[in-house]
Amino acid sequence: MPAVWRVLVVESDTEDAEFLVRGLRRHGHTVSRVDTGNAALSAYGAADLVLLDLELPDLDGLEVCRRVRSAGPVPIIAVTARGTELDRVLGLQAGADDYLVKPYGFRELLARMEAVMRRVRVPAQMHPVHAEPPSVVSRGGLRIDATTRQVSLNGRPVKVTRKEFDLLFILASNSDAVVPRKQLMQQVWGDVWSRRTIDTHVSSLRNKLGASDWIVTVRGVGFQFGRS
Repeated sequence: MPAVWRVLVVESDTEDAEFLVRGLRRHGHTVSRVDTGNAALSAYGAADLVLLDLELPDLDGLEVCRRVRSAGPVPIIAVTARGTELDRVLGLQAGADDYLVKPYGFRELLARMEAVMRRVRVPAQMHPVHAEPPSVVSRGGLRIDATTRQVSLNGRPVKVTRKEFDLLFILASNSDAVVPRKQLMQQVWGDVWSRRTIDTHVSSLRNKLGASDWIVTVRGVGFQFGRS
């Protein structure tokens, strides 16, 4: 039986909102809708998943995303017309777990929702690349704690999304190996992914860690954890 979730739709465009609400309810989900950022900040606590448009009349959607993420772990999928690579990076840096650009297919949205919620149900540390890794990985001032899902660099916390954490933890746990791109995609994103997805998340992580050599691209193969 398909999973059923409480979904908060944050969408200022009435037509887009009605499309989402009707479609999600047809699939059995409990759906509520708000059309402003302030309303979203009041309502997200009752949701299992937030679908967040970034174009809101009162607050920028990125700010809403940051505030929701700083307050707790509720999954967020940005659903927006902002489609450049920079837009995606900013959305992921703000705390979105996934990023879907309008126009999109409703079946793709459902698949992405399922992938995000599957990762919530089964933490990444239960799916290592090889044997089960230690719960804390430390490399060159970077500390990654799988138990608390927290990252710090030289004692300072680094805010990462759920998928960014999973990607970083897998690479750091296998720092002596090159992890194939396909293997990373399957472990972190499941069945729904594209080549751009991993590149965007790697770019976002490099920015947050302040250096590109934390994650080394091995052309034609995959990625390797690279900082001393």
